[in-house]
Amino acid sequence: MRRSLVPHLVGARVAAAELRRVDIAESWMGEPGALVGGATTGRALLVGGVVDRVERLGKQLAIVTTDGRAVCVHLGMTGQLRCCEAEGLTHVHCVWRLVRAGGGGVTLTFRDPRRFGGVWTYESVEALRAGRWGALGPDALGATGAAVAAGVRGSRRAVKAVLLDQGVLAGVGNIYADEALYAAGIRPGRRGDRITRREAERLAGALREVLERSIASGGSTLRDYVDADGVAGTSQLTHAVYGRGGKACLRCERPLRRGVVAGRTTVWCATCQR
Repeated sequence: MRRSLVPHLVGARVAAAELRRVDIAESWMGEPGALVGGATTGRALLVGGVVDRVERLGKQLAIVTTDGRAVCVHLGMTGQLRCCEAEGLTHVHCVWRLVRAGGGGVTLTFRDPRRFGGVWTYESVEALRAGRWGALGPDALGATGAAVAAGVRGSRRAVKAVLLDQGVLAGVGNIYADEALYAAGIRPGRRGDRITRREAERLAGALREVLERSIASGGSTLRDYVDADGVAGTSQLTHAVYGRGGKACLRCERPLRRGVVAGRTTVWCATCQR
């Protein structure tokens, strides 16, 4: 999503913003660490600013202007950021209108049917990092064995529950937890404190590989997800275990198990994952 937004937004000036659903937004534009409330002003929504960059930590994005203001967007399960007009789209919560330096305009639309996502506005990207992003662990795309080992150390939770904890690693969801654990040969229900340092290293490598491969193929589109241009991802076509419960394991050809781990539907191979 971040990569698809960059060509549309960077260098463009935010001419106007319309918050259509106030309760999906929070403003942290006042004193450091102080919640201003749900109502968000045009200035908080970056009006008048020129987009300098689009940052990401885990599953959250930040649109940052040259004067330092930042809007954080979390898509949740069904959220979309589309560079298109809002007409004809349902569940539209916020619309930005931008003007390019060389002429022409861009409309950025945030929609979220189930409203698990949201928008958070900050006076500076530093305030965002200290606030909302301060509660997140390191980004999973750069996962290290040390970070995984630290997360599972002393934990009696299932290793999959540890991976889904955004305070341990930011950016691992249900799909990629299953895929990485399969690639690393580790059963999702194993207790975290029983993961060896060598397994932690292997799992970190699997996380990086699985996420990089998914990004290269545009992400996984199961139902709602599309990028800023409305293009669906194709990573779901190469899932080894997610959504394949009962089907043959790609390694040993035995049926994959399906159950619930950490409150989430989980698929694994009882033979290949220890």
